[in-house]
Amino acid sequence: MLQYRNIDANGLRFAVAEQGTGPLVLLCHGFPETSYAWRHQIGALAAAGYRAVAPDLRGYGGTDRPADPQQYTVWHLVGDLVGILDALGETQAVVVGNDWGATVAWHAALLRPDRFRAVVGIGVPMMGRAPRAPSLLFPRTEEALFYTLYFQQSGVAERELEADVPATLRKILFAGTGEGGLNPFGMVDRAAGMLAPLPDALPAWLTQHDLDTFAQSFAASGFRGPLNYYRNLDRNWELQGALEGLRVTVPALYLAGERDPGLAMPGMRAIVDAMPALVPDLRGSVMLPCGHWVPQEAPALVNEALLGFLRELD
Repeated sequence: MLQYRNIDANGLRFAVAEQGTGPLVLLCHGFPETSYAWRHQIGALAAAGYRAVAPDLRGYGGTDRPADPQQYTVWHLVGDLVGILDALGETQAVVVGNDWGATVAWHAALLRPDRFRAVVGIGVPMMGRAPRAPSLLFPRTEEALFYTLYFQQSGVAERELEADVPATLRKILFAGTGEGGLNPFGMVDRAAGMLAPLPDALPAWLTQHDLDTFAQSFAASGFRGPLNYYRNLDRNWELQGALEGLRVTVPALYLAGERDPGLAMPGMRAIVDAMPALVPDLRGSVMLPCGHWVPQEAPALVNEALLGFLRELD
C-alpha cells in the first residue's frame, strides 16, 4: 500500500506517495489517473536505492483543485514540480511522466534543466509547437468532434464522466489498451457522448481494488480539474512562442505501447521519429507490448527500462 503525506508547494497542498531514500525520481501520472498509477514503480525504485515520489497532480485526488480554469497551463504544472522539489528539500530530480504527465515532464526538462537532470516520457513524445492553435487543427463535423474539443465546454464532459465514475474509468482504461481497435482518444458523437461506444469491462491488468482506489479519488475530486488541462491547450500554444528553438538537453528516454491508440492519431509516428531533433540526448525510444497505460500494463518491462536508464545516469 502506498504511503501518503501532504506537502505545501507553489501555493497548493499536494498529496504525495513517497518511498525510499537516494536520488529523487519524480513520477507524474496521466488522465484519468492519480499517483496510484505508479504503484508498481514506487517500490521497485525504492528497492534500487532511489527516493520515489509520486504526487497527485494539481486538480487530482487529494491535491488542491484551483477553481480558475486558467490555472492549469503547462507553466503552472512545471511550477508545481519545482515547488515540490523545494518542499522535499531536493535540488534535482529525474522526472518521469505518462500521458499528460509526459507533457509536463518534457516541459520541466525543457524549462528547468538545472532542476530536472534527466527525463523519461511515456506515451506522449516531445513535440514542437504546432503551426496553429490546437483548436484549429483538431477535426470536427456536424455529427462529431475530436475528444479534446468535446472537453472544452465547461460542464459538458463533467456531467457525462461523473454520472457513473467506476463505469467511466472502466471504459476509458479498457479502451486505452487498444484491444480490438478501440480508441477513446478519437471522435466523439455530439449526441451520444464519449462513453457510449466503449465497452464496460475491467482491463486484465487492473484489479477491482485498483479500480475502487481510482474511483474513490475521482468521486471526491470530480473531473473538472483534469479536464482543465485540455482547456488550456490553446493557451499553452500561445505561451510556447517564447520557447521556439529550445531543446531538451538533458538525458532522455522515451517509452510507448505498441497498441497505444494515441500513437494511431495522424502524424504521431512521424513525431516520435523526429524526436531526436528536439531531444538531442535521447538515449532510447522503446516500444513495449501493451497499450496506453504503460506503467500499469507492463510494469516489469517499465521498471527494467527505467532502472537501466537510471543506472546509466548514476
